[in-house]
Amino acid sequence: MVESPSAVKTESVAAFTAAMTGGQAYDFATRAPGYTVLYFYPKDNTPGCTTESLAFRDAHDAFLAAHTTILGVSRDSMRSHEGFKSKLGLPFDLISDPEEALCLQFGVMKNKMMYGKQVRGIERSTFIIDADGKIVKEWRGVKVPDHVNEVLEFVQSRP
Repeated sequence: MVESPSAVKTESVAAFTAAMTGGQAYDFATRAPGYTVLYFYPKDNTPGCTTESLAFRDAHDAFLAAHTTILGVSRDSMRSHEGFKSKLGLPFDLISDPEEALCLQFGVMKNKMMYGKQVRGIERSTFIIDADGKIVKEWRGVKVPDHVNEVLEFVQSRP
């Protein structure tokens, strides 16, 4: 599948609260000012997800300079997330969504073929949400190479 960035959107994100690393709960209604990047990925400690998370880690300071908070989201347990975050030295938090509430809200659950079997899983996707809580850009079916640079270029081009 080819990465498909969407045109600029104005869809509002419904308020949500979710468990995240560090023993905290993320409350969308009280998020930091500026942009929020939510990147959904299939599974901790897999090659593509590790590469994507490392790319966001390596660009973290540039995202902060662009007034942008990064959050990773998957269905993995909090224990898995804590280990993944520690192992990779991620400077941002990961949201655990085992009940798929956030995944369903953002429409990232898809049927996929893996080793000849159909499985239901997260389609690698990234959303940029502005200070007003509106999705201003989304990418679905993300291919990892150069994706983080494209996301960074987008937030850097915004006022």
